[in-house]
Amino acid sequence: MVTKTALLSRPSTLWRYREFLPVVRDENIVTLGEGFTPLVHLRKFGAKIGLPNLWLKEEALNPTGSFKSRGLCLAVSKAKEFGFTNVFLPSAGNAGSALAAYAAQAGMEAHVFLPADTPEIFKREIRTYGAHLVEVNGTISDAAKLMNEMKNQLAGFDLSTLKEPYRVEGKKTLGYEIAEQLEWTLPDVIVYPTGGGTGIIGMWKAFDELETLGWIGPERPRMGAVQPVGCAPIVKAWEQGKPESEFWKGSETIATGLRVPKAFADWLILKIIRDTDGMAVAVSEDEILKALNELAKTEGVLACPEGAATVAALEHLKRKGFISSGQTVVILNTASGLKYPEHLQLA
Repeated sequence: MVTKTALLSRPSTLWRYREFLPVVRDENIVTLGEGFTPLVHLRKFGAKIGLPNLWLKEEALNPTGSFKSRGLCLAVSKAKEFGFTNVFLPSAGNAGSALAAYAAQAGMEAHVFLPADTPEIFKREIRTYGAHLVEVNGTISDAAKLMNEMKNQLAGFDLSTLKEPYRVEGKKTLGYEIAEQLEWTLPDVIVYPTGGGTGIIGMWKAFDELETLGWIGPERPRMGAVQPVGCAPIVKAWEQGKPESEFWKGSETIATGLRVPKAFADWLILKIIRDTDGMAVAVSEDEILKALNELAKTEGVLACPEGAATVAALEHLKRKGFISSGQTVVILNTASGLKYPEHLQLA
């Protein structure tokens, strides 16, 4: 059995946790060097807002520029192990880019279905990797409907969020890494930008596995889920005490990765939030842009709108008494702000 000490000599990728990942044969691993991204201490920004122990998990440094590299490298590896040559995915942007990259590495045909109003950079990425791109009028939910109608024409593997178990296996490595980077302690609070919610579920799975290994104790972070006011079905369900969310009509936000009108595993996301005495909050578009600029100017971190949403949420969570100055808080920047040039200042 691998030990915590043995990890220190392993490569700085998520595959350092090889024994806890589901790919059976090493020759089926499809990798671009993903994972083990920095956990950055936001000293100046944290001091400014009264949170001296504020940390940011910087997922922009993954190979495809987002945390989607984690889940898609595992999903494509398992698709390869199962013998599939075609893989399908509805996406809001970053997941489609990641699938296209890993499918290219694996020699597979990727079929990505995107809302037509997805930022152009993602469409260009996907096409450059050689994937088949289908644009759909509407949201990711509409993209998924069309994909389901078309995928039966080819024998392929559906990699939709939580429609298969392997993307969450990649996302769980976030939890392993945060624990290892904090010397096998867990933060008091994790604030996560929540669309499909695979990361929340994956981290929660990781913490249970680490406790079973005896590497951590039973304590768990309180989970803070963040959504934009223009698409906040999880927040609404949490505030109303409902076990599941309702489909959010007319969803609109600059944080396109969070424009998920109804997450497939909404019931599980809500359960985790409640089981941890967590909280769900919504932030405005203006708050997201303000946070993006403040973080860049204070810490030199260029966050994506989804990551900036977690920054914006901190003031809400402080005001509600959910977090306090003595606590260790981890927020996630899920992708590079360079993928969203339209939101960068011109001067």
